[in-house]
Amino acid sequence: MENAKILIVDDDPDLIKVLQTILESEQYTVITAANRTEGMEKIRINKPDLVILDVMMATCQDGFEMSIELKQNSECKDIPILMLTAVKGKFGIDFKSSAGDPVWLPVDEFLDKPAEPNVLLTKVKKLLSKKT
Repeated sequence: MENAKILIVDDDPDLIKVLQTILESEQYTVITAANRTEGMEKIRINKPDLVILDVMMATCQDGFEMSIELKQNSECKDIPILMLTAVKGKFGIDFKSSAGDPVWLPVDEFLDKPAEPNVLLTKVKKLLSKKT
């Protein structure tokens, strides 16, 4: 999907800059938010085609809660979510097998930080192709 709008929601400004550079090199329009509240507002205003979402922001479960909120909202439920997080490294928990569970982890894809740029772009392209 050319010129797709991608929202990155993460509290790490350095990571946001790296992701933004990678995505913009592929001609994606990138919108950023530093937390769940700002992310929900940016979704309402910008209607992104994809959300890249961290788990741990202001609280350890912000990303989980935001993904559930998005999938329960009729206006947002069809926006694909790519969860990109270091939760496995911090807590040793692998959430990949739970990705897509409508109750526990309603995201479309899951990547561990740090993600290789080519792996990230492959996931992004895959998720965006489902929207067309």
